[in-house]
Amino acid sequence: MVRGKLNSAARLAVIGFALLASASLEAKKKPVPPPPPAPAPPPPVVIYVPYKPTPPDSASPLMAIPARGADGLYYSVNRGISPNQAAWNLRSGYNVAALGCYDPKHKEILINYKAFLKTNAKTLGVLNKAVDAEWRKKYGAGFVKPREKFMTEVYNHFAAPPTMPAFCDAMLAVSREAKLIKPAEITAFATRSLPNIETVFDDFFRRFDQYRLDLAVWQAKWGDAVPGSAMTLPAGTVVK
Repeated sequence: MVRGKLNSAARLAVIGFALLASASLEAKKKPVPPPPPAPAPPPPVVIYVPYKPTPPDSASPLMAIPARGADGLYYSVNRGISPNQAAWNLRSGYNVAALGCYDPKHKEILINYKAFLKTNAKTLGVLNKAVDAEWRKKYGAGFVKPREKFMTEVYNHFAAPPTMPAFCDAMLAVSREAKLIKPAEITAFATRSLPNIETVFDDFFRRFDQYRLDLAVWQAKWGDAVPGSAMTLPAGTVVK
């Protein structure tokens, strides 16, 4: 009996071992799933370099513009002058517009200017002598040279190419109003008209100042980068 029991136990052990071995083999046959793939690296950062700011109205980047005074206004040959000088400056600006405003919509300026000179010939002669007297009082017998230098600045101011289109528009309005004034009103007319004309130049100077500020910001950010090009930066780069 003992032998029979042992034989039965041995047989059970053999069967159990066989079952474990079989289970182990079955486990080995099942494929082990691969580990999940590593996350893809972030793509490189591509940025586009914007074009540089450009000067307003096709002006030269090197154009010199006047400084602002304590009142916030730009220096101008048409500010801080006598009423007589204002009238003569207006006549000079009128002359620049009559000869330099070529757009067909401005052709009326030349017609009005000729009428202005004819109607106010005597008054303009008196004004010229009055302006001479003011310069003589300030500079003595050698007043002609500084006066001519100043008047050259006046003509150059009015004839600046970037502001010419807007200046011609302003002078067209002035020329129409000038037809309605009397010779005795020229000085008062000039005193109130010159500030309106100066808004053309003030607007341009403000926009040119803003252009220089924008250009400085661009250069600080992009340096020697080629405007309009694409730049590839390492992944994860933070672009401000």
